[in-house]
Amino acid sequence: MTQKIRIIVHGVLALAIIAAGAAGYLLLKSVRQAPARQEVQIPLPIVRTVPVSIGDLDMTLSGEGTVRPLAEVQIVPQVSGKVMEVSPNLVNGGSFEKDELMLRIDDADYEIAVTQARAGLQQARSNYQSAVEDSAAAVSEWQSLHPDTPAPPLVAKKPQLEAARAQLEAQRAGLERARLDLARTRIYAPFDCRVSSEQADTGQYVTPGQSLATVYATAAVEIVVPMESSALQWFDVPGFTTDRKQGSQAAVTAGTAGAKIVRNGRVVRAQGKIDENTRMVSVVIRVDDPFATNPPLAPGQFAEVTVFGRKIRDAAIIPRAALREQDIVWAVNPKESRLYIRKIDLAHLDSRGAVVRSGLNSGEHVAVSVLKAVTDGMKVQDVQTGGKDKS
Repeated sequence: MTQKIRIIVHGVLALAIIAAGAAGYLLLKSVRQAPARQEVQIPLPIVRTVPVSIGDLDMTLSGEGTVRPLAEVQIVPQVSGKVMEVSPNLVNGGSFEKDELMLRIDDADYEIAVTQARAGLQQARSNYQSAVEDSAAAVSEWQSLHPDTPAPPLVAKKPQLEAARAQLEAQRAGLERARLDLARTRIYAPFDCRVSSEQADTGQYVTPGQSLATVYATAAVEIVVPMESSALQWFDVPGFTTDRKQGSQAAVTAGTAGAKIVRNGRVVRAQGKIDENTRMVSVVIRVDDPFATNPPLAPGQFAEVTVFGRKIRDAAIIPRAALREQDIVWAVNPKESRLYIRKIDLAHLDSRGAVVRSGLNSGEHVAVSVLKAVTDGMKVQDVQTGGKDKS
């Protein structure tokens, strides 16, 4: 085959291939259908919520503090002398009933002082009686000589009579003082108490004003709890929020010796000043008879306090996580699956959550999760906490 024929054959084949490809393209184009248009669906924001329940709520206020004795005093002698007897209960942790003997100081010198004072009083009484008789005799003699003229004071021996009377009163006071000093050689418990420290031993010489022991009253203890001033509107604090002497009831919880102690208490007062730094009010809770049970509610223990206040009608408790700035919450209507921005009337925050007086409806949910962008009435996917889809 010549060169010329070969070129012609190759050209014909190339044209045939191009024609076949064009025919196939046209055939495919004629039978292809345009794809259907599909709308792109934007997924709804998922919101975790909790249901709202409306009802009557008892307000509570929680705090904590240290248990302190109602009264704590130092036992000091008022007379000097050697300690002759010390009660076996006068030890750290010992207890006494009111007017129980704690210790006795040597009273020999004070017995002698009483005897001397008694003798001095008897002498003064005799001197006064003599002065009275002398005065009466002098007045009688003057009247016999001057029946119409009163006896002058000097003639009636008034100065001597007054001096004898003053001496008699002084001796009486001296006897009372001697008896009082004698009584003070015995030191008794000022009230039902427990000993927190002692520095007294038999044979020790003591002087007036020397500390022999420190005791605290066991009739009651107190816990001072700082609380927010605005929250106290729901509670009875005598002298602060009410004129009544009886304050709100409280529960005091403490742990010791492996046991949990729960005792009933009451609010008795607020301390005199509001803290200048925190603006908190120190409320005092009292618990009576803290040693009635074992283990006791002893001073020095850390205690948690719950104060029970007034009842609020038609209120709700929601988690603190549901609160937004400026008392705003995101309320979700579970039937509509829509989120609404609500302004609420926040009454109080406590250990249960946020107490809401108004602004929410029963059956609604409140959002506890965070969204980047929120608009009033936006559609959401409501997922109630606990995993159940309520949308």
